[in-house]
Amino acid sequence: MATELFEGHYVWHPAADDRVLASVCVDVRAGRYRYAYEALAETRTDFALRAHRSLVLASEAAGTDLVERWLAEEPTPEAALMWARVAVQRALRAADARDERAEALERIALTACDRAAAMAPRDPTPWVAKLAMARLHRLRDPAPRGLLTAPPGPWRLFTHVLSLDPWHREGHHRFLSCFFTRYGGSVNAAWDVAAFLSQRAPADSALRLLPLVALVESYNPTQLLADRVWEQPQWRSTALAIYQNWLPTVGRYRFTPVLDLAYLAHALVMGQCAFEARAVFAAMGPYASRMPWSVFGDPADQLSRARRACGLPVPRPG
Repeated sequence: MATELFEGHYVWHPAADDRVLASVCVDVRAGRYRYAYEALAETRTDFALRAHRSLVLASEAAGTDLVERWLAEEPTPEAALMWARVAVQRALRAADARDERAEALERIALTACDRAAAMAPRDPTPWVAKLAMARLHRLRDPAPRGLLTAPPGPWRLFTHVLSLDPWHREGHHRFLSCFFTRYGGSVNAAWDVAAFLSQRAPADSALRLLPLVALVESYNPTQLLADRVWEQPQWRSTALAIYQNWLPTVGRYRFTPVLDLAYLAHALVMGQCAFEARAVFAAMGPYASRMPWSVFGDPADQLSRARRACGLPVPRPG
């Protein structure tokens, strides 16, 4: 990963500075999968990169028949994984839109995930894709000891993901989202799960950000002093600890972890830690993500507002 200077505009593409992925996205939009196979094949032992690339590519391919053609012509583990990723995206979109095809698409997605898992038994990514759909049915396995609210959820499926990769970033985020209020959970359960999972993770892990994600998710602008929550000692200390322990590791990533950096920058700005936030924005370079900024308004406006609070340049109007 190479941090780049901000040159007056934001780059919103989810590939960020993964040049290979950005190039392959162009190919996928053109209906070609050869380079997609190569980009994924090289990640067979790098599960973080595999999750990132397959998810971004699926968003490019979901509206086409590319993955079906690929799987029919070259049934590799990568083709099966991409079919699973695309099928899950289609199922979730249909469910959220209350589309009458939602149940059928979900069955297809479950079949796709099972096929991908069978073709690559050590790969957690198909199981993480399946975990993304767990919120549709409110799976209610009992919680392990150590959680104050003991919220039931898809614990068995999550445990299997952990058996393949104990610190899988997307797996943790997918699991946490099952407890969000918009998916039938509660604020207290989400905070409880986020704290439980983050405390298990190493001090320099990006998973330490999970409580900050839950905090954004619980944001309610109608509450008194809602924007001052991040100034509370527990949240400032959480953000500062992540800044001290995780941020120095970002230079070793194979791509800029824009979303994680955005959550940290946001928490530091809201917690009145502008000096530390500047360093996080420097690590982000020009790359931007809609979350968490979109929770508070137009994402570009909110990002620019946060950068101005740190004395940093923002894009010129027009």
